[in-house]
Amino acid sequence: MWVSALPEETIRHHILNHMIERLGYPPSLIVVEKALRQLPHLSVNDRQQVPDRRADIICFAKGVNGQHDLYPLIAIECKAIPLVPRMIKQIIGYNHFVRACFIALANASEIRTGWYDPTKGDYQFIPYLPSYDSLTRIVLKS
Repeated sequence: MWVSALPEETIRHHILNHMIERLGYPPSLIVVEKALRQLPHLSVNDRQQVPDRRADIICFAKGVNGQHDLYPLIAIECKAIPLVPRMIKQIIGYNHFVRACFIALANASEIRTGWYDPTKGDYQFIPYLPSYDSLTRIVLKS
C-alpha cells in the first residue's frame, strides 16, 4: 500500500529494508502498522484488554512458543526524533500486550534492541538490531 513519505514512515522503510536485505528477516513474517487487537496469538479475552494502538513493525517466528504456531519475535517502534527514555517505556508498555521476545526502538541514527532479563528484573538493551537467525537461536536455547 502506498503511504506518504512522512519522517517516521521513512525510518520504518529504512528499518524494514535493513531487516530483510541485510539481517535475514523473512518478509512473510513481518507485519507493519498492525493493530494490537489483531495479533493472532492473543486470545479473545486478551484482545478485549488491548488498547486501540498499532505496532510499527512486528516480526513473527515459527516454533519459538509451544502454544502458538506464530509468535512475535520482535516488536519495533520507529521514531523520527531523538530517542528518549519515555520512548523506551512506550515500547515496553506495548510489549505488555504484544509479548514479543524482543523489543526495539529505532530512529534515523540509532536502534536499541532489548529483552526482559528476569535475573535483573528489568529490560536490557544493546545498540544494534541482531539478525533474525540470532534472535531465533537465543529464544530456542532458553
